[in-house]
Amino acid sequence: MSEIFEDLARDDPSEDDVFPADAEGLIQRAIDLVSSAKAMPLSASVLVSRDELVELLRAAQSQLPDELRQARWLLREREEFLAERAREADALMEDVRARAEHMVSRTEVVRQANLVAQRILDDANEEARRLRHEAEDYCDQKLAGMEIVLERITRTVRAGRDKLQAAVPSAPEPADIPAEGDESGFFDQDLA
Repeated sequence: MSEIFEDLARDDPSEDDVFPADAEGLIQRAIDLVSSAKAMPLSASVLVSRDELVELLRAAQSQLPDELRQARWLLREREEFLAERAREADALMEDVRARAEHMVSRTEVVRQANLVAQRILDDANEEARRLRHEAEDYCDQKLAGMEIVLERITRTVRAGRDKLQAAVPSAPEPADIPAEGDESGFFDQDLA
């Protein structure tokens, strides 16, 4: 294999004397070997040393697993990174949904509280109207009862006064009226 590396280094003096260690460089060398090979007369075929080409491809193949492992590792890291970002995005969306639901439920709670408050106010107003009507009815009944009692008292007083007037003699003549300074006289309110 060292012969190939030496031959390759001699064939292409513009390249570094160090043979590429990665698979891509080895494959590029194989491509260069085939493209710089001497063509067979009257044919599109070229003469390439089988051993040299096989050694280059085997060397590239031996390099491939490390690079494939690195590529797979990079792909896995990329997938993990994307999965982590997707999880973060899902968590963020869930948080946003929860906040939105909380805000909606908060709004719903406020709406329900307003409805309950309005219902309580309506009930309180209805109860106040009912109590006011009951108080008015009670007062009206008491006043009606007092009116009846007062009418009876008024009739009784009238009847008593009428009796008193019937028992009192008719009004005295002006000569019979005592003088103002005379205390012996009787004061009658009906005469005054």
